[in-house]
Amino acid sequence: MKLLFGYSSRIHVIGWEKTNRDGGFLLAGNHISHFDPFIISSVVRRKIDWMAMAEFFPLPVLGFLLRAVDAFPADRDRADRKTIRTAIERLKQGRIVGLFPEGGIRDGTRSLLEGAPLRAGASTLAHIAGVPILPCVIVGSDRLYSKKSWLPLRRTPIWIAFGDPISDFPGLAKSDARECVERDLTTAFKNLYSELRQTFRLSPDDLPHPPRERMASPAQGSPRPRGHPLRRVSATAIDSLMCAAMNLLQSRHRLHARSREEMECYVAECEKLTPHDFYAVPHNGGPTSRIGDAATITWRSPINTKFPANNIARADFFPCARGWSAPTVLMLHALMSASYIGYRRWAAHFNELGWNACFVHLPYHYSRVPRGYWNGELAITADLIRNAEGLRQGVIEVRQLMAALRERGCNDFGVLGTSYGGWIGALLTMVERDFRFVALMAPIVNVEHAIWEGPGTRFMRRELRRARIEPSLVARHFHLSSPMHNQPLCDGNRILFVAGEFDSIARTADLEAIQQEWRGSELLRVRQGHFGYRMLRETMARLKERGL
Repeated sequence: MKLLFGYSSRIHVIGWEKTNRDGGFLLAGNHISHFDPFIISSVVRRKIDWMAMAEFFPLPVLGFLLRAVDAFPADRDRADRKTIRTAIERLKQGRIVGLFPEGGIRDGTRSLLEGAPLRAGASTLAHIAGVPILPCVIVGSDRLYSKKSWLPLRRTPIWIAFGDPISDFPGLAKSDARECVERDLTTAFKNLYSELRQTFRLSPDDLPHPPRERMASPAQGSPRPRGHPLRRVSATAIDSLMCAAMNLLQSRHRLHARSREEMECYVAECEKLTPHDFYAVPHNGGPTSRIGDAATITWRSPINTKFPANNIARADFFPCARGWSAPTVLMLHALMSASYIGYRRWAAHFNELGWNACFVHLPYHYSRVPRGYWNGELAITADLIRNAEGLRQGVIEVRQLMAALRERGCNDFGVLGTSYGGWIGALLTMVERDFRFVALMAPIVNVEHAIWEGPGTRFMRRELRRARIEPSLVARHFHLSSPMHNQPLCDGNRILFVAGEFDSIARTADLEAIQQEWRGSELLRVRQGHFGYRMLRETMARLKERGL
């Protein structure tokens, strides 16, 4: 490892002598690339036993390299007794145990260097083992994601700073001592980061960038290519054609004379509810008893509509080799999704990564389409009450599914939602917290724009105005149906928004706004419109970079 990184990089170190101390200690570093454990190990004169994310060990090359440096697996989302016991034993033997308290690769506002909250764990381990924590900051290792950084005669600069040891506070209660250690550790990360920037006069390009951006960059410091100019034209043309088709289908659904009166009554009742009330899971029913070895399960939906086909919920399972204890990704498709074949293909990719996959048939789609209607036609029309109840139906059914999976031993979930499915996924985060990741691709987050300005709802607007349903009446329901007007219950660091740069339905500006509101979340931009397949590929690539 020393030869490998000595050949490919110039490593500048501050405070390396602080690692040459007697006894065991925790080495806590920031994490911006997969290369960090190997680079830090190459400059410390003593051997480091790294706690690495468990999902990396099944990968052939990375797993081999991690075992070569005596790393041992750690589940970043669960307290694993075996991992904790191994770490404590090695610390008490006088060895160095390295870990990344950020819990994954982080950059920008998601990083400790920029003030993101510290994950619990490091302070607890140090307290139990009775050892100090040595903070460490590494900058520049993310450049190694670029292939050109490994060319002969090109040595990438990397900067590392080690801080002063942070000892435990034996005179304080356990919770108070942990809080003091975490505060000192957070301050140390910020100070070391500032010291590196000032000492070596680092430029903005030297500071941490997302791995995906480094891999896509043709040369260090050069701007990202803008792509072919026809891409915007073709994306706009496809979106326009799809919006025209949506308006044509909506023209089949007109409002009747009492629509405004019914809407007023419905909104008045909903104003009394919170999201937890509106999306509450019934105590009885659901798919609990139906989950077995079958590839498909169906159950009676808790929301009863006038369409019998839509009242039967369905989910298709794609299990991995690990069984029910493996985490499960919930795949929520787009409005009027043309086919589920692509989702099946991506389910196989998740299976290879050790995840179970579950493709959920959302209201009025696939097996739930009433006779005489198109796939998804009834999900979004001028009948706003049916729209809202469809969203409610989708969220509650997914929550029922999660509850059933928990009973089978699954405690970790991911969400992969597109457009309409992304809308339901965003609403789901308002009432559920057990997510490793929530990837929302072109989700409908600004409901006001979608109804009153969106290009795919022109006929809907005409019907609403004819029925004298004004924006102020509709807005009274936004506390339940608009992600922009709410906050997630789950950790914002686990949410990834994906925006199409040419999207006129789920506009980039709206996704930028909600990403700022949902603190800690990330925004990925993709060069496509609302409709296209590029977004899913780039989202999967980013999720892998984040360690899922």
